[in-house]
Amino acid sequence: MLIFASAAHAALPRGTPDEARAFVKQVNEDLRKYSLKQSTADWIKANFITEDTERASAWANDDLIAYTARALQEAQRYQDLALDPDTARAIYLLKVNNTVLAPNDPKHRAELTEVLARMEGQYGAGKDCGPDGKGECRDLEQLSDVMDQSRDPAALLAAWVGWHNVARSLRPLYERFVVLGNEGARDNGFADLGALWKSAYDMSPEAFEKETDRIWGQVKPLYDDLHCYVRAGLQKKYGKSVVPDGQPIPAHLLGNMWAQEWDNIYDIVAPTSVPSTYDLEAALKRQIPNATSTDRGQQLEAAKALARYGDSFYMSLGFDALPETFYQRSQFIRPRDRDVECHASALDMDANLDLRIKMCIHIDADNFVTVHHEEGHNEYQRAYRNLPFLFRNGANDGFHEAIGDSIALAITPEYLKQLHLIDTIAPPRPTSRSNSARLLIRWPSSPSAF
Repeated sequence: MLIFASAAHAALPRGTPDEARAFVKQVNEDLRKYSLKQSTADWIKANFITEDTERASAWANDDLIAYTARALQEAQRYQDLALDPDTARAIYLLKVNNTVLAPNDPKHRAELTEVLARMEGQYGAGKDCGPDGKGECRDLEQLSDVMDQSRDPAALLAAWVGWHNVARSLRPLYERFVVLGNEGARDNGFADLGALWKSAYDMSPEAFEKETDRIWGQVKPLYDDLHCYVRAGLQKKYGKSVVPDGQPIPAHLLGNMWAQEWDNIYDIVAPTSVPSTYDLEAALKRQIPNATSTDRGQQLEAAKALARYGDSFYMSLGFDALPETFYQRSQFIRPRDRDVECHASALDMDANLDLRIKMCIHIDADNFVTVHHEEGHNEYQRAYRNLPFLFRNGANDGFHEAIGDSIALAITPEYLKQLHLIDTIAPPRPTSRSNSARLLIRWPSSPSAF
């Protein structure tokens, strides 16, 4: 039984190793219950963005971080004890594996969860309606399509500015989030929220910063050369009046709303000596039935077909097919009757087998890579399901993302050829590893093929 006292009470008595093990067992059970309530409320909010669903999500999150705060208070009883490795690790993860921690002030804690829910809702529902607010309203998907495909610098700039104008509405909420998030971090023993985020890498925040600087120092020369090369390609395309010398590359010209991936400008900057490749988007649209249909039911089936490529990829590595509920419950396309969050994510709803992705899929190369990435999260989530709750996560926040980007490197022309994407064969529905073997007829014989 947990002792759980308020922060106003006197220091709790020093615990014993047996009490610490019982404490961790109870916390694992409780966190699973609270997290299930939160993940359910968050899923509803993401799929039905309203004030009511934002409020319900905030309430569920408030319950979760309030419980975590109480657990962290009791965990102080077991500081400096000689604990078995699993118990010690669980107590460590209880403290560092948090996006936010609760301020001691209950009102500030409730405000923090409300701010988080409102920011997510506004981000999902945000639309740009032109400089005067009277033009065509475009959501993030539509604006991103312009960034991905257009070669008109004025249209690119308008899309970039339009979304960033939407983002400005979030600024007051974000500023308040920073204040409340820092308060919660300090109330739980961290210098600020940044220190909390940098503490989950099995080193101090200071050591994390030093290691990050060291790694950046190794790759910076490559990035300097890459920026120089891309600048020259963009100058050739748009002229120096648009891409001036000696200044940062204009972000709106890099083919991505956040300038974080430059794949979409490959046709502009590809070396002339590199052989041309085929169009993956066109190949997908040839192979997936009804890929360009305007019928909602057919669009949904096409989106599921794209998701099955990722499923088959992991099956070819020896994993089981994703559960059928994945295809029944995931959000694959944007509904027409309501606002939803389209930012791609993978969810483990019940810390067991209710695995889902949340996307607004288009049949194109970017989404092909994204489904492989997101379903990689799902595969890890499923692999963790028999572990104690505090251990059902990656080694740190960056682990899953690194794995996802590594998987993206496997999406090579050789892999795509094995999917017959240059043919007109529709992807089979994966139900077993035997289907996977039929889909991937010849796998590369060595890692270098990737």
